[in-house]
Amino acid sequence: MPELLLLAMLVVYTGGAWKFWKGFRRTNFTERRIFLTLLWPILVTTNKSYRKNFNKALKGK
Repeated sequence: MPELLLLAMLVVYTGGAWKFWKGFRRTNFTERRIFLTLLWPILVTTNKSYRKNFNKALKGK
């Protein structure tokens, strides 16, 4: 069971990173693409500005 949970978390993390990477041009960010992509779970929960830009990247708004 823990393996299944770990796999699900890995899929969500990878999916979020992939979507953010592909939609990065829609955000207000211009630099540190790799850093912002790798730390997306932490930044989404702690930074309101990043959360808005993350949603822009995912939804295209």
